[in-house]
Amino acid sequence: MQLDPASGWCQGVCHCPSPNFNARPNGEVSLLVIHNISLPPGQFATGKVQGFFQNRLDVTEHPYFEGISELRVSAHFLIERDGKITQFVSCLDRAWHAGVSSFEGREACNDFSLGIELEGTDDLPFSDAQYQALIGLTRQLQAAFPAITLHRICGHSDVAPGRKTDPGPAFDWTRFRGALQHTGEMQ
Repeated sequence: MQLDPASGWCQGVCHCPSPNFNARPNGEVSLLVIHNISLPPGQFATGKVQGFFQNRLDVTEHPYFEGISELRVSAHFLIERDGKITQFVSCLDRAWHAGVSSFEGREACNDFSLGIELEGTDDLPFSDAQYQALIGLTRQLQAAFPAITLHRICGHSDVAPGRKTDPGPAFDWTRFRGALQHTGEMQ
């Protein structure tokens, strides 16, 4: 996997372009936001997240879909349970993943962040394959966007407290940050 700095697209991952993005305002990309998602809730490997991010969700397939059919959201990346990475939006553009949000007093996190969705729920452990893929992807993103330090990697719940809970208590921050810290010491 390699991030092309000119296009903002990773090579070696699946591309599934979303229409739910716009131009990023001038400024440095300096935050990484970790999310979780499953559609229908608690069900995995359905392909419905991809449909949701492309505004192609069939509301007749599940009652939950009716309540989210008008939402226009995306993330830069999705990591499925088997570790497969899909990119929806160029890292140079603003994906619509964080919504009403702030980090260290700065509002509108979509303006200066990248969003990674992990296929999962708040309460179910994420897979080893997901952690491996997330660590590898995060290393690529940190190399391309050096302002994304360990301190500037957070959960959706951190930028939208009270409104969002993901990635949830099942996400192992110690494991994730420890692997990234170890990489930093080796460089």
